[in-house]
Amino acid sequence: MSIVPVTSADLDAAEVSWFAALCSDDYAYLGVPDGALRSSFEHCSDIVKAAEKHGFRNILCPSSYQVGQDTLSFVAGCAPLTSDINFLAAIRCGEMQPIMLARTVATLDHMLKGRLTLNVISSDFPGETADSAYRYRRSHEVVEILRQAWTRDTIDHDGEIYNFKGVSTDPARPYQQNGGPLLYFGGYSPDALELCGAQCDVYLMWPETREALAGRMKAAHARAEAHGRTLDYGLRVHMVVRDTEQEAREYAEHLVSRLDDEYGKLIRDRAHDSISLGVSHQARARELADQFGYIEPNLWTGVGRARSGCGAALVGSTDRILSELEAYRKIGIRAFILSGYPHLDEAEHFGTKVLPQLKTCSLPHEYGRVPDETPATPLGIGVRR
Repeated sequence: MSIVPVTSADLDAAEVSWFAALCSDDYAYLGVPDGALRSSFEHCSDIVKAAEKHGFRNILCPSSYQVGQDTLSFVAGCAPLTSDINFLAAIRCGEMQPIMLARTVATLDHMLKGRLTLNVISSDFPGETADSAYRYRRSHEVVEILRQAWTRDTIDHDGEIYNFKGVSTDPARPYQQNGGPLLYFGGYSPDALELCGAQCDVYLMWPETREALAGRMKAAHARAEAHGRTLDYGLRVHMVVRDTEQEAREYAEHLVSRLDDEYGKLIRDRAHDSISLGVSHQARARELADQFGYIEPNLWTGVGRARSGCGAALVGSTDRILSELEAYRKIGIRAFILSGYPHLDEAEHFGTKVLPQLKTCSLPHEYGRVPDETPATPLGIGVRR
């Protein structure tokens, strides 16, 4: 298997993150709604506080049009409740007027004292069915405007969708003065890879075989290289970790033991990204899995029966999970965004069994920037932002 060129210093450390279930995605049994685990500020902020207590470096706060909490409001509410953990807030490009978004992001970044990172999403809006190429052009323009707002005195943008001339950036300067928050991005189409290679910092993938992941990393690296840039790479995956392999596999089966597959399909189809290329690859992985749902010895696709997006879990003993993470790290994966069901319980399992044995970091800011930006000061491995 070809190894992707290392992009960040000291690759023996990784950013290990957790997931805040803002979008009504928390279950004791997959596909069985549980009032105690419903999406509420109280429950989701408890997940954030537990993740910080266990030492996770970042936490993904997702976005949905149909269900759950508003992402940016939630992150703002969590700012005074936390002191160390970073927030990976999902932003849907074009949902908010770009200069207003820049100001909102800057305000959040000041509230968090620089602990903000962003997950860039290109998607249709409710009631919209836009051409994929158009959506990614819109996202390109949004990110370009954000970059100007974070690094220049004025915004001057003449685009297909947005046009601004001489707009002062004074209220839109973030706390992070080295180019603004780090941008994470996931997408598989050529237009998606072009956006990531040209504009973003961390290329995120959903779980597939390691061979498939290495191929996606190569493709993203080629697009970044064409723009004179480098990327870091991340994996979004669920976790089932127990003391033994048998216990882990039994718990995985327990999670789907009450799942009605028709209801699971309804959950998948209600997601706004249900027809995306990435989701189709997750469905294909389920088709290729063995009779127990495993596409690799410890990669279980059963989670995807009851959710859209990330549809597989690493299942195994503490030692096995450590070995799997090490194997991913060796192919160049630098960031892990993890989750499990229920999220509070599984944060405890991973946070006590696995996390203390990992060398972790917050991703540094000096990699992936376009050449004409001011180089950032390295943050240092093992130092939280």
